[in-house]
Amino acid sequence: MNSIRERILREVVTRLAAAIAPCPLLRQPTAPVPREASPAVLLFAESDHIDMHVNDLVERSLQLRLVVLGRGEAAFDQADQLLVAAHAALLADPNLGGLALGISDVDCDWEAEDADAGAVALPARYEIRYRTYARDLTRA
Repeated sequence: MNSIRERILREVVTRLAAAIAPCPLLRQPTAPVPREASPAVLLFAESDHIDMHVNDLVERSLQLRLVVLGRGEAAFDQADQLLVAAHAALLADPNLGGLALGISDVDCDWEAEDADAGAVALPARYEIRYRTYARDLTRA
């Protein structure tokens, strides 16, 4: 059985992919995204912190970063509209069907690069709080 963390990530992928379709969603890409793949949304699991131990329970914070890519004259509009859709999909059910205690948005930045066909990257960070047992990462 997969860990609660992995099940949360898979649920996030499912929700985001449905919300941004037909744009691609790439989880933890290891290669640069080619121009022709834009617009796209990249999902990175940045960290997973232990916040608190209470008896046999561990409260955790999973940090996610979405990077929305757009190119061309409408790059800012593309990126903004994709982020709006992704944000709505994530926060529609902040408990992710009972897997998490909640989701909150942390921050968002704008990055523009004229040298790459008007590329725009819009990174947004989210925190997902959840609990596991200290000795079993598969049980919430």
